[in-house]
Amino acid sequence: MILPIYAYGTKVLKKKSVEIKPSYERLNELISNMWETMYNAHGVGLAAPQIGEAIRLFIVDTTHLYEEETDAEGLKRVFINAQQLDSDGDLWTYEEGCLSIPEVRGDVDRPKTITLKYMTEDFIEITETFTEIEARVIQHEYDHLEGLLFTEFLKPVKKRRIKRKLEQIKKGIVEAEYPMRFV
Repeated sequence: MILPIYAYGTKVLKKKSVEIKPSYERLNELISNMWETMYNAHGVGLAAPQIGEAIRLFIVDTTHLYEEETDAEGLKRVFINAQQLDSDGDLWTYEEGCLSIPEVRGDVDRPKTITLKYMTEDFIEITETFTEIEARVIQHEYDHLEGLLFTEFLKPVKKRRIKRKLEQIKKGIVEAEYPMRFV
C-alpha cells in the first residue's frame, strides 16, 4: 500500500526515532509498504519518520543509479536500529533533495565514507562500511532517524533562498506526484 509522505513542518520529522524489537507489530507489512511508497515517489531512500513512524527504520535502493556498463551494482537494503559508528574521508558536495521537501534541492557536504551498525529485517546485526553515493543516501536517511533534514546542512545563502518555499510546503502549497500529509 502506498502511504502518504509526511511533509516538511510535521513534528515527526524533527523527532529522534526509537529502536524497535523483532516483535514490532506488522513490521514486514510496514517495510513492504515503505518500498512501494518509495518507488511510487521515485525515491532512492525512505525513512520511517517520513511516513509518520518515529522508529529507527529506513530503506535504500541505489541500484537504478548505475549504468549497465559499470561494475557497480548499487545497494538495496533495509536498515533497522542503525547506529553510526564512524564517518571518514574528504567532504563531498552533492545536490540532495528529499521526498518530504518536494521542489527543494541543495548542495550538501558529507563525508565519502560511513560505518554503521544495524540490524537486517531478520534482526541479524551487521557492521558495514559504505562509500560514495551509498554512503550519501544512507547518511541522508540516517539523519531522518535523528530528526535532521538536509536543509539544515545547506549554506546560509541557500537557506535564505528556500525559506519562502519551505513555508509554502508547511501550508500544503506544493506540487508532488505522490500522496503527502501536511501539518
